[in-house]
Amino acid sequence: MTTAIICIALLAALLFVLGWNVSRIRGTRGDTGDQFPTAPDDALFVAIRAHGNATEYVPMLAVLILVVGSRDPALWMLVVACVAVLSRYLHAAGVLIAGDMAEESVLRFAGAVGTILSGVALAVAAVLVI
Repeated sequence: MTTAIICIALLAALLFVLGWNVSRIRGTRGDTGDQFPTAPDDALFVAIRAHGNATEYVPMLAVLILVVGSRDPALWMLVVACVAVLSRYLHAAGVLIAGDMAEESVLRFAGAVGTILSGVALAVAAVLVI
């Protein structure tokens, strides 16, 4: 269960840090700056997308990790939970480092693929531990 709790805490920290980053950038723009940008290379747009994408996946991953971790999970299940967390961090880093949603990023791609594969594996693991 300890591994699961650490994974969930790391996912929560990621989500809050990404949310803080959006607020930080909004604050630098003041009252007159564009608060709803659409340009893919706008720093606020990129921050919003990094946070938004994490918001799409982190809650379900946290629930799946909690379900798997609350039982007596096999080692591979805990490894998959750690891969899911690493994948979310890779994806967020890939989005923020690229600084342009129109640009391809190896980190973003690896994070996306890792998220999908580990998410499906965690869903299967959740059924297996019940």
